[in-house]
Amino acid sequence: MNKILAIAQAVVADAVRRKVVWVVAVFCALLAIAIPALPSYGVGVVSAVFREVSIALMYSAALVVALALSTTRIPVEVEKRTLFNVIARDVRRWQYVAGTWLGMFAVLGVVIAAFATATIGIGLLEYGQFMPRLLEAAFAVWLEMGVIMAVAVMLSSQFGAVTSVVGALAFTFIGHASVGLLRLPEGQRAPWWMPGLDIFNVINPVAHGSGYNLIYALSMVLAAAAWVAFFLICGSFMFEARDL
Repeated sequence: MNKILAIAQAVVADAVRRKVVWVVAVFCALLAIAIPALPSYGVGVVSAVFREVSIALMYSAALVVALALSTTRIPVEVEKRTLFNVIARDVRRWQYVAGTWLGMFAVLGVVIAAFATATIGIGLLEYGQFMPRLLEAAFAVWLEMGVIMAVAVMLSSQFGAVTSVVGALAFTFIGHASVGLLRLPEGQRAPWWMPGLDIFNVINPVAHGSGYNLIYALSMVLAAAAWVAFFLICGSFMFEARDL
């Protein structure tokens, strides 16, 4: 476990050097600029629209950061041959894969928390409303991005960055469109073996309702943990089989 944490810390330090926090600043600026352009639907409704826009931008920012981190780390380390210095220190490849994902997941958690805090502050200043439910959306986005990053890490353990980005985006699309692709009746979930990401879609309860309960939060955690474990195990096997 110490080796996994050490690798995770190295990933966090690398992310800081790459200034991923600027992505959050850019998206926060876009949110601040977009607020005056929101249609005036009346008291109470415009704040719901603001929450929808905030969640959409939060998701977009998180996806950009997640793909930028998770699809490049392993390929770059292999290309620069710095990976060999790590492996030479008696670090197993599965530990490297797990530590890489863990570090990225931690960085993304900070990024999403910062964005959520900024949007709550903007909502308080603009509408005079405290919107802590946006933290619930941030938690759901964080969990979903953890799954997507696990897919990207798995692909990047064998392929290059471009292929990993395409694969991760394809997974994301299928995960949110599986019901439509299978033409299932409304309300019916996709089969368990299909990558269903709709469980992390909490826009309606957060933007227009009273949020979600603890049971639903636990179900998201369990779903994310299962998918992450599956993809990291697959990625570890793929990385072990790769001829470096």
